[in-house]
Amino acid sequence: MVLGKKSIKINGADIGVEAILLGAVTAIGGFLFGYDTGQISGMLLFSDFKNRFGQITLPDGTKEFESIIQSLLVSLMSIGTLLGSLTSSYTATWWGRRKSLTFGVGLFIIGNVIQITAMHSWVHMMMGRFVAGLGVGTLSVGVPMFQSECSPREIRGAVVASYQLLITFGILIANIVNYGVREIQEQDASWRIVIGLGIFFSLPLGVGVLLVPESPRWLASKEDWEGARMSMARLRGLKHDPHNELVEDDMKEMREVLEKERTAAVGTWKECFIPNKNGVPKQVYRTFLGIGIHFLQQWTGVNYFFYYGATIFQSAGIKDPIQTQLILGAVNVFSTLFGLWVVERFGRRWPLFIGAIWQASWLAVFASMGTALEPDQNKTSGIVMIVSAALFIASFACTWGPIAWVVIGESFPLRTRAKQASLATAGNWLGNCKFTIVFFHLSHTQQKLTNPPPVMISFLTPLATDGIGYAYGYVFVATNIMGALLVWFFLYESTSLSLENVDLMYSEPGIKPWNSHKWMPPGYITRMQRDDEYFHHPEKGGSDGLEITNGSKEMHPHEEREEKVVNHRV
Repeated sequence: MVLGKKSIKINGADIGVEAILLGAVTAIGGFLFGYDTGQISGMLLFSDFKNRFGQITLPDGTKEFESIIQSLLVSLMSIGTLLGSLTSSYTATWWGRRKSLTFGVGLFIIGNVIQITAMHSWVHMMMGRFVAGLGVGTLSVGVPMFQSECSPREIRGAVVASYQLLITFGILIANIVNYGVREIQEQDASWRIVIGLGIFFSLPLGVGVLLVPESPRWLASKEDWEGARMSMARLRGLKHDPHNELVEDDMKEMREVLEKERTAAVGTWKECFIPNKNGVPKQVYRTFLGIGIHFLQQWTGVNYFFYYGATIFQSAGIKDPIQTQLILGAVNVFSTLFGLWVVERFGRRWPLFIGAIWQASWLAVFASMGTALEPDQNKTSGIVMIVSAALFIASFACTWGPIAWVVIGESFPLRTRAKQASLATAGNWLGNCKFTIVFFHLSHTQQKLTNPPPVMISFLTPLATDGIGYAYGYVFVATNIMGALLVWFFLYESTSLSLENVDLMYSEPGIKPWNSHKWMPPGYITRMQRDDEYFHHPEKGGSDGLEITNGSKEMHPHEEREEKVVNHRV
């Protein structure tokens, strides 16, 4: 801790305690996402839950779910999150990032209250999950965006990646809670406790987010530059010194691009899809890049592994499906912790590219072994598939899981950031829903079921049936290769750049995604080291960061700096 300042040194830079607190509080949104996703798979096993909401009466008097009803109970949350992610762009723009998150928490609580009060109607329960999904969808856009706009660039990747870490932790906690209350599964308290705890877990986010600084970028977009300065100072631990040199440098860097964007008026949905001469580089390009990465994140095959987890672990002698979830969930959490280091150490492009190739390889092993030797009849096959599943999940958890959220948090310009982040996150939920539909179609075209299928062991995919073969894993081999190609040919390396400099990088005509890691912004010696002469001597670098005058010629700082940093740029 530095005397007189509420900050700590990270990567050689001052990071405010409030910035770290902001990252921790907002990451709870990921926990709610994971907890709400993970709780339903265990609840569907509870006797009281099935007897209250099931449709099919068995000979012993107990009830089970029809497969389509079970699917609706699980997947309506995904439909809600899809809609919530699209509408969140309005609340985040109108009310600010913090109040939008509090609104999302409110929707989540209302949805959980609706579920808790359900007595015997599965429609009542389903609508509660839908409303909770609206809240989760709002948070799934707002949290990464708020974290990206507020976190100093030195820790931005790790902070946004913590959102995925808390998703995995939320799923694990939901599985642990389900495991703990299954002893009272004959009582309604079993599932009501699980849902009620979700309300308790959401309160720190709903209240805590109002105590941290508002996004300086959002304040600047509303022309509240003094508010933006104070917010920036608090995030650097310099609340009592808002005109500190470090804050001035951050403000100068931010103002240059935001003033330029402001002259082009407010961004619209149309310009996210149709090229527009508004001064924002590669705007439509970045919209589809974000959607593509998040859609393919759902199609890496992670849900496929959790679906088959029960079968392959059973072949190795583990028969409890909830215990299976705990094992896979633990691998997921600890690997995501490693991912926080990976995203800052190796950037965005290489981890995503290598992760996709690694995942494709182990999916090929998994599918080949399962097709050749049925794991429920061959223990060796089951063991190999367990190893394949664990190595796949480890890769996903430290690459595509967290870094996909980092990418959407830092790839979009401020004028349309909320809208493009909404579209990218909607791509995630669309991929989730599409995944569900494919499994449902395959299972019901291959096998006519007269009894409800066993519960799917999955984080996100709701249908559980016996009709999908292990060979379907080859589909995900192909989608992972598609993901690797998308990253290699289209994703620019944004590690350690301010959000405004990401815009500058996309505007450079000579920069290609595969060599973008070599690009240095004006006024920088390396991406982590600013040139003090450029920032602190007006006659060298410009006093306001907008334009400078050299004799009778007006020059942009980018042009003036070009020759000086030529050895550091492509």
